[in-house]
Amino acid sequence: MPLRHFIASTALVFGLATASYAEDMPNAQTVVASVNGKTITLGEMIMMKGSLPQQFAQLPDEMLFDGILNQLVQQALLAESIETPPARVAIALKNEQRQLLAAEAIDALLAAQMSEDAIKAAYDAKYANAQPATEWNASHILVETEEAAADLAKQAREGADFAELAKAHSTGPSGPNGGQLGWFGAGMMVPAFEQAVAGMQAEQVSDPVQTQFGWHVIRLNETRVAAAPDLAEVRPEIEAELQQKLIEEQLAKLAQGANIDQSAAAGLDKSLLSRIDLLED
Repeated sequence: MPLRHFIASTALVFGLATASYAEDMPNAQTVVASVNGKTITLGEMIMMKGSLPQQFAQLPDEMLFDGILNQLVQQALLAESIETPPARVAIALKNEQRQLLAAEAIDALLAAQMSEDAIKAAYDAKYANAQPATEWNASHILVETEEAAADLAKQAREGADFAELAKAHSTGPSGPNGGQLGWFGAGMMVPAFEQAVAGMQAEQVSDPVQTQFGWHVIRLNETRVAAAPDLAEVRPEIEAELQQKLIEEQLAKLAQGANIDQSAAAGLDKSLLSRIDLLED
């Protein structure tokens, strides 16, 4: 046989063997068992493993394989014993399919658009042009009356230790800690409290300030200007906001091109939502 014919024949045999081997390789449709003629596949076993609680899913496959297969066989036996499946089963399957497909759509959307460039752009949009923000470090004493607050403010201005006054008189949760509130920025305190602090100088003690919690005497310990955080510091926040934005934009786009009619629900009694018995109709 000429060498070229031998090489061609060998290649053909090897190609056929490779194709046969590929066909024999297990895949999601590989049948692992049957119950009264209804098959159970390797894909179903893989999906069941994925739904196991963490403490079981982390076990070696060698320990899980037989147990998962036996459970699927037992479920098949029990399922087959139901002559007429309840209507609620079909409804639950429809809901689950819708939910799974929606999750797949979201995963595909985020995989395509949650790039590093998109995350960086979202970070820049939020922080690149943001003005430096003032933060305050303050302590306070909370009491029930304006008179008591005025007296404590007077004592603090005359040299009494503010932390000791807070420990002795404050009814707020920070009292045992000397009234220390730590660092806070705009919007973190009730408006009257924040307005008072914003107009103070470091180490100044305020006049009595009333809020819904009572009367405050405030000592401003120090201020600082907070720079924009690094991307690494706020990455989880930026990613969550970007994901939400992408999903909302996609939903708006899909809704715009869809024919959605919810008018049939308008006249229904909303208490029907709790009528479990309707699932048996």
